[in-house]
Amino acid sequence: MVPWKVLAAVTTTEGELQLRQRNPKEFLITIDGRVLMTSAERSSEEAVATLACKQLAAKRAPRVLIGGLGMAYTVRAALDVLPKSAKVTVAELTAEVETWNRGPLAVLTRGAVLDPRVRVVIQDVARVIERPPPGGYDAIVLDLYEGPHAAQKRENDPFYGRAALARTFAALAPGGVLAIWSEEINAVFKKRMIDAGFETTVHHPGGSRAYVVYLGRRGEADALRRGPGPRAPLTDKARPARRGR
Repeated sequence: MVPWKVLAAVTTTEGELQLRQRNPKEFLITIDGRVLMTSAERSSEEAVATLACKQLAAKRAPRVLIGGLGMAYTVRAALDVLPKSAKVTVAELTAEVETWNRGPLAVLTRGAVLDPRVRVVIQDVARVIERPPPGGYDAIVLDLYEGPHAAQKRENDPFYGRAALARTFAALAPGGVLAIWSEEINAVFKKRMIDAGFETTVHHPGGSRAYVVYLGRRGEADALRRGPGPRAPLTDKARPARRGR
């Protein structure tokens, strides 16, 4: 078997982030020695983006925010559904990950981050959600390494807590969609989304596979009635780093 070769590495607060390769299209990204993502598996990344962006068929120039760049499979799946007039913002924690996607990883996604519709910002997606564009996003896709299952008991979780969901609701345009990948279904989190105002459904795109996608819509009439919603500040104490997959 061909051994893995470390192509690049960067020190982060979570440990060393490495890009490894052993065949022309076979890559790993590891964090502190643990596998974070692999080029061999992309079905869930494609599912969460496709489910979200298919909801935007009636939008002439949809604005989409994706949390986590990873190997850009989520970005590529979104681009394949969205029109040429779309604008896609990708929030990524580590600048080197964008560099890898512009370099050796580009072969996996036909250079997704090079698409003129895409803008990568090196920032925590929770911070980006706090400052949406005028009118809000038409879709927000959270495809992070840790889904809401592990965070369901943390009321102040920066992505999946009650205040976080309120901020996300407020960041969406009327009729906008929130899509969240999760390891498995969790009734507590589904109710939390509903309580935040989302018309919520849970999807099992992998069939017998464990992962699920929560899809929440900000209803047209409900959004107009509720207004912008609460914008509780996001404190550093309440925001653990969360990486894209």
